[in-house]
Amino acid sequence: MQETFSLGRVAGIRVGLNWSVLVIFAIIVFGLAEGRLPSVYPDRPAWLYWGVGIATAVVFFASLLAHELAHAIVARRNGVVVDGITLWLLGGVARMRDEAPTPGAELRIAGVGPAVSFLLGMLFAVVAWLLSLVSAVGLDVEAVAWLAAINVVVAVFNVIPAAPLDGGRLLRALLWWRTGDRVRAAVGATTAGRFLGWFLVLLGLYVFLRGATLSGIWIALIGSFLIAVATSEGRQVQVRNMLAGVTVREAMTPDPVMAPAGTTIADFLYGPLFRYRHSAFPVTEDGTTAVGLVTVAQIQDVAVANRSSTTVADVMLPLDDSITVSPDEPLADLLDRLEPSPDQRWLVIDDGRLVGIVTPSDVSRAVTWLTSLTSRAGRRDG
Repeated sequence: MQETFSLGRVAGIRVGLNWSVLVIFAIIVFGLAEGRLPSVYPDRPAWLYWGVGIATAVVFFASLLAHELAHAIVARRNGVVVDGITLWLLGGVARMRDEAPTPGAELRIAGVGPAVSFLLGMLFAVVAWLLSLVSAVGLDVEAVAWLAAINVVVAVFNVIPAAPLDGGRLLRALLWWRTGDRVRAAVGATTAGRFLGWFLVLLGLYVFLRGATLSGIWIALIGSFLIAVATSEGRQVQVRNMLAGVTVREAMTPDPVMAPAGTTIADFLYGPLFRYRHSAFPVTEDGTTAVGLVTVAQIQDVAVANRSSTTVADVMLPLDDSITVSPDEPLADLLDRLEPSPDQRWLVIDDGRLVGIVTPSDVSRAVTWLTSLTSRAGRRDG
């Protein structure tokens, strides 16, 4: 899930928001300001309902952030590299670069998130009770009580033993511990995730036919999301298993075509480099040391009138902001960093020198090749 807005870093972990957060934020605020709060405490000013609704939604997303931060912090303590956290439509996701090293680590990483949500729910429940003893407003009590309930719901829903929920990772840890087979455990968790997804889709259809249109659609959408993500995770597990033992060096494109940093956009577009029809080029100042990455999309965004005075270095993505990998790094480790962008590239750096480039197409070719080998071996055995 890609981030749209960056919130900076919390506890050293990058935090971002996907645009879809605005959708659920608006739904929560509207539901509280126009539904729950007026029905429980009528005859209050509209601005008060909306103010309390907005504040409650902000605290709710802070609770989700705490849930994901707990995952990320425990993951780091167990040796797992965390790239960041992204909050989105259906909650949040901690982007972990590596797999947990042991079933115990998997259990700790997965279990801490629901535990934090449950503890927050209990904390908000106590605060609501204390406020009810001293508050004359009433709306604040209702808002805190809602936060207590929703955090408990988040905790309970997330421990359902089905991927991609935290409960799916708990199930995977248990199956991994019992069988000793990480791949088999992951397949079991993703299968459970698909079953749960289809159950929610059918439940949503039933609720829809009973007249609760919005609730039915929402439940079905959640089910569809679970099916899609569980299926994707299952495929990724199979691919990761297939790529075991394959290094970046074996899949990369060696000696990539490089663009000199001082080349103007006009010269680049009409020169020989552009005729290679690549969608991205490493940028170099001395022919061997990469200083950045430039994509065709970045180049074409430069206005025609400015192309003679703008250099490749002016529009490139600096090396510090690009993804660099070692040639001896396991290729499977790149899977968690795949993004749905045709211009994404990983620059392969060895002792400070650019020795290759890896694209999603290179990874796909490696998978296709290994699949072909497996199929041939299967036919021979048959």
